[in-house]
Amino acid sequence: MSRRFATKLLHEAFEPDKATGATTSSICQTAAYAQETAEDMAKIFSGRKPGFVYTRVGNPTLATFERRIAALEEGIGALSFASGMAAVSMSIMNIVSAGDEIAASGSLFGGTSSLFRELSSYGIHVRYAEETTPEAFAACLTEKTKLFYTETIGNPKLDVADIGALAELAHANGVPLFVDNTVATPYLVRPIALGADVVIHSTSKAINGNGNSVGGIVVAGKFPWNAEKFPKLAEFAAFGPMSYLARLSGRMRTDFGSTLSPFNAYLTGIGLDTLALRMECASENAMALARCCAGKESVKVNYPGLPGSPWHELARRQFAGRYGTMLTLSLGSRERAFRFINHLTIALNVSNIGDARTLVIHPSSTIFLHADGAEKARAGVTDDLVRVSVGIEDKDDLLEDFGMALEKA
Repeated sequence: MSRRFATKLLHEAFEPDKATGATTSSICQTAAYAQETAEDMAKIFSGRKPGFVYTRVGNPTLATFERRIAALEEGIGALSFASGMAAVSMSIMNIVSAGDEIAASGSLFGGTSSLFRELSSYGIHVRYAEETTPEAFAACLTEKTKLFYTETIGNPKLDVADIGALAELAHANGVPLFVDNTVATPYLVRPIALGADVVIHSTSKAINGNGNSVGGIVVAGKFPWNAEKFPKLAEFAAFGPMSYLARLSGRMRTDFGSTLSPFNAYLTGIGLDTLALRMECASENAMALARCCAGKESVKVNYPGLPGSPWHELARRQFAGRYGTMLTLSLGSRERAFRFINHLTIALNVSNIGDARTLVIHPSSTIFLHADGAEKARAGVTDDLVRVSVGIEDKDDLLEDFGMALEKA
């Protein structure tokens, strides 16, 4: 029987603890694990027997969380990390080396753009597509391209990637498509089902939903990795489709020590239980808020759910009639943007998204502070822009609060 999303969310890859009957994941807050014999320890280290030896390498609490996310994203497996940026950096460094290139959306989260600038010091070049379209990505292709990288919904440009079309182009050129699905979450779309090969989340955001822990996760699909194109994976070729995850675990997470803490995995797993409810409510609130603000003078609203958005039809088709929880407001000047933020009484001025509470921030002076003009332009960041991550408060209270702040700004 095929289960629907909310049921799958709560029951897939999860069951009560067999020993105690506990209905929440146990916290294995330990550094290491004892084995009965030296032979057992040797077999686990060599991968010939399942088990745990050291939490930097693996942990039962992490494994439960990873199985749940892999099931939701319809992947063959997942690996968690200490932060969303750890997930992004480790997922990419797992297959690229000096001299390689990445074709990427220009409208990326500021932290990812900052990482991509840093990659140049390692001899890895990023070519940015002018738009998140197959044609623009095709213009970035060279014989050195190792992967395509995009976000399901750009943060904060809110442009929508045509995942199926990008995957088709990537595969025709023998490279995988990496998709950051943090903003949309698997509630809106499962990129692997549309052809993506690696899906990344900052689990600190909507997957957690409570703003109480930082984390990241990488989910793999069934891309046909080969050692000729991806020589870093040669050592793990025996794992077949799992070779990417095998190296990500055995080399990147283990060697770089970027492991998610068991307690953070536990907290995020609890937050995950309510993802469907929160995304449904917050998406409805975002649509109502976007429509309300669009009716005000001297403010420009960007939200994929509005018919005027250039990405409206793609979002409608790809996200099954939902449009996400984030919108942006252009208020005419930096000063007015600041006054607007300062007059809000419900929304919090916070550098995060995907929380149960509504959050706002001025990207140009914060998360894009160190970006140059070209990078800001690609990401749709202007000095008058306010990013809004809509929460699950009562809709009418949000409308009143934003209406009041716009009048006073």
